[in-house]
Amino acid sequence: MASGVSGYEREIAGIMKNELGRVCDEVHVDDFGNVVARKGSGRKKIMIAAHMDEIGLLVKHVSKQGYIYFIKIGGIDDRILLGQRVIVKTKNGDVPGIIGLKPPHLQKEEERKQLVKYEDMFIDIGCSGREETLGRVALGDPVIFEPNAGVLHDKLCYGKAPDNRVGCYALIRVMEKVSADAEIYAVATAQEEVGLKGARISSFKINPDFALALDTTVAGDTPGIKETETTLELGKGVAVTLIEAAGRGIIVPEKVKDMIIAAATENNIKFQLDVVEGGMTDGAMISMNRDGILTGVLSVPCRYIHSATGVFHLDDVAAAIDLTVKVIEKSAVN
Repeated sequence: MASGVSGYEREIAGIMKNELGRVCDEVHVDDFGNVVARKGSGRKKIMIAAHMDEIGLLVKHVSKQGYIYFIKIGGIDDRILLGQRVIVKTKNGDVPGIIGLKPPHLQKEEERKQLVKYEDMFIDIGCSGREETLGRVALGDPVIFEPNAGVLHDKLCYGKAPDNRVGCYALIRVMEKVSADAEIYAVATAQEEVGLKGARISSFKINPDFALALDTTVAGDTPGIKETETTLELGKGVAVTLIEAAGRGIIVPEKVKDMIIAAATENNIKFQLDVVEGGMTDGAMISMNRDGILTGVLSVPCRYIHSATGVFHLDDVAAAIDLTVKVIEKSAVN
């Protein structure tokens, strides 16, 4: 439910600092906004990263009539925006709004055939003019989708930003459970959605011997997705990434892939293999840092990713936590 558009992660960072502080030896927020926690000691340094930030919008302009125009922060399909309820996060508190557009009744036939672009949309906060609107919001204020969370059915849950609050939750649970002869760093990273920035900075500072990125990935068990695009299903286990963005992201080293699969097999943890043609995670940036860092990526499959509401399965979250713990234990002695 917390807010945390890229670059404006203060609210979720506060939660992560408190939660990691309960189970780690020390925790701090660096100058970039990453929450960095450390636990244990040993000859090896191991880093686990999960990004805090979420996709969202930012106030760009206010019209004479008091309507807000915006830019997108992160990858958002314009088609999901129209009619969404949003919250403008201001210094003086939350301001609710609705994303509007010229109604179809007044559109010409050619207009109705065209794909609506976000530049033509606006946010209505109920004010009657520019001065009134600017009395409530400011240019540069971040905008989130209206928070929502709950149980869809059985172990299927939904929420505003499972990408990547699910990973953040897993990060906390891993640090609660893990015990290994190593110095383990948990990093809740900032600004992943706009360039994997926090992972770059934190992994350079820590310079770990091994790293894992915890994230979400696209599920393929809904209409319109071909099995040649992805076969990942909710409830079938954690996704073990082999390659991202057709190689522009991380190409997980054979050594790391084999270790992760062995840990899953030995401990009867359900997993699925993920070959990603588009999209990257923090793992891509971590793996390229310094003189190269051995890095793997574990993800929870999620439906409707990068929209106002995503759906995920609790068993996949549990599998991600269990496998991360076992991989850390393996990497500490290998």
